Amino acid sequence: MKQRSPAIDRGAARRRFERAARTYRGAARLEAEVAARMLERLDYVKIAPRRILDAGSGPPRGALGKRYPNAEVVALDFSVQMLLARTKSFFGKNPQRLCADLERLPVSAGAVDLVWCNMALHWLSDPLAALREFARVLAPEGLLMLSTLGPDTLKELRAAAGAGRVHAFLDMHDLGDMLVAAGFAAPVMDMEMIRIEYRRGASLLADLRSSGQTSARADRPRGLAGRAFRERLRAALAPQATYEVVYGHAWKGAPANEQAKTVRVFKRLP
Repeated sequence: MKQRSPAIDRGAARRRFERAARTYRGAARLEAEVAARMLERLDYVKIAPRRILDAGSGPPRGALGKRYPNAEVVALDFSVQMLLARTKSFFGKNPQRLCADLERLPVSAGAVDLVWCNMALHWLSDPLAALREFARVLAPEGLLMLSTLGPDTLKELRAAAGAGRVHAFLDMHDLGDMLVAAGFAAPVMDMEMIRIEYRRGASLLADLRSSGQTSARADRPRGLAGRAFRERLRAALAPQATYEVVYGHAWKGAPANEQAKTVRVFKRLP
C-alpha cells in the first residue's frame, strides 16, 4: 500500500458542509451524477434490502427510496445542517436521519442489507476504519456500494494552487486492499475520468465553496492567502475540472456459524 494521504481536519470539514447546506444541492453536480451512475449499476445486482444505510448522505435524496420503496432508509451524515436541508419528495418510506461519523456508526451489527456510500470516503483520514464499520453493520451476504475520488482528481487546481492546498486521494488499488482488510470478499473496483467544463476557472472555485468542498487538510496553510495569490490562482486556473471517480462494490460473506445470530438481530429491530 502506498503512503497514506495527509490527514483530514474533521472539525474543519464539518464546518465547511454546515455552511454549505443551503447551496450544496445546486453546486454538487458531480455527486449527483455519480449517484445516478451507481444506481444504474444496481440494475445488475439482485438484492431486495429491508434496511439501507446511506453513509455520508448529505441532504437525503429520494433515489434509493424510489428503487426500493419497501426498504427502510437511514440517511447518516456528520453534518446536522446537511441532514436537515430541504429535499424534494422522498419515494417510499421517509428516511430516518442520523448524525454520526462513519468511523463510529451507532447501528447494530448485522442490521442493514445495503450500505451505500457515495463520494464520502475521501473526507476521512483513514477510510479503513469506516470500511470495517460497514462490514460490521452489514448482514451476512449484504452489499456495500461505494464511490470516491482517485489521485488525478482536481489536477488543474493542484497545478494552479500548489499541491499542499488541494486534497490528496487514495489509489483505487489501495482502496481495494482496504476492503479485503475490512473483511469483504472479492471486491470489484473500477474507475472513470469525468471532466466538468466551466466558462472560467473562478466558477470551479465557486462550485467547490458552495458545495462545502474546499480544503480541510490538517496540514493546510492557515493564514489568509491574500489578494495577490487569489488573482494569480484565477489567472492560472484552467476552466475545467478533472475527477478520477473510483467505484467499488463488495459482499459480506455469510459464515454458517453466524447465520442464526444474524436472524436474532433482525428480530430485535422491527
